[in-house]
Amino acid sequence: MSTIAVKSAQLENGPLLPYAEAGYPGGVPVVFVHGIGDSWWSFEPVLKQMSTALHAYAPTQRGHGDAERPAQGYRPRDFADDLVGFLDAVGVARAVLVGASSGGVPARIVAGSHPDRVAGLVLMGAPATLADSPGLLARWESVGELSDPVPRSFVEELLGGMVHRAVGRGFLETITEENLKVPARVWRESVRGLLETDLAATLRGILVPTLLLWGEEDAYLPRSEQQLILDALFDATLLGYPGVGHALYWEQPQRVAQDITRFATQVVRASG
Repeated sequence: MSTIAVKSAQLENGPLLPYAEAGYPGGVPVVFVHGIGDSWWSFEPVLKQMSTALHAYAPTQRGHGDAERPAQGYRPRDFADDLVGFLDAVGVARAVLVGASSGGVPARIVAGSHPDRVAGLVLMGAPATLADSPGLLARWESVGELSDPVPRSFVEELLGGMVHRAVGRGFLETITEENLKVPARVWRESVRGLLETDLAATLRGILVPTLLLWGEEDAYLPRSEQQLILDALFDATLLGYPGVGHALYWEQPQRVAQDITRFATQVVRASG
């Protein structure tokens, strides 16, 4: 069981971001990127399983959790810029990026635009274009009607679709509270930024090895979305998790940690 330390990083031209750190200081740097509404807590089950072969970081994005909340800057490109700024702030020259759900979009933007900073890319339940996800699109579009305080019922309904198997009630309550910290304006601007982004374009130019992890019972993203990513990328592999939903990193954190460790150590070894 790995120890998790919570710290903060001041970005040079951006907000102050809390982040969790786990693993071994001499291990392969791995940076986790959460989706809309979440915080570093989304990766707590995986971070606890972190191998000493890795040095893991999980920043909370601007506007989320306990991070600073700028008045603007909630498009995937803004989150991607923060991610590069975070690498600079913690002194990581090159890392494996792990993007979960919508967090996979800024992660792959960085992989395509800053290939010198990315050794490999892991996408966990990440969308391709959302074209084959009408249910998720409808749910995101309802965010435009949110006002403060964000209703607990909205968050609970959203999180309820994230899993296929039950997860710990205490953990789910923590995730609910983290989502409720996000102001309505941040929800609206983050979702608007995602929907207005050409998601297919964010898959172009990625040449680093990529691992797709996908729960085969994902209620939000069908396999066709993963196939679109496979078809678009130069070097991508898909690992399906039978009987697991969208948030596979909540349902099977030990396997996720093992798969990420195997992939990260292989790509770093292969790159010399």
